[in-house]
Amino acid sequence: MWKNPFILFLLAVGLFLIFLPSYQKMQDLKTANADYEQRIRELMEENQVLAEEKRLLLEDPVYLEKVAREKMGLIREGEVIYKIEPQTSTAETQKQ
Repeated sequence: MWKNPFILFLLAVGLFLIFLPSYQKMQDLKTANADYEQRIRELMEENQVLAEEKRLLLEDPVYLEKVAREKMGLIREGEVIYKIEPQTSTAETQKQ
């Protein structure tokens, strides 16, 4: 029975067709797993950055003041903020 090459070929093709979907699914899962591991590493790095910023906000008054001034636009009592806007050219003024 095993001496006939045609039967061996059909058996090999049959086994290939049976196991191919499982192999493809396994490869897809490996790829997804690698993507998830990369995302976990990125989130862990972002978490470290945020933890350091939290520490600075809680412990460093100079950093806290810098953030309050730059990001929130806060000023100390008695300070005056001057905004300097770029001068527009004559052509831009005529368009408006």
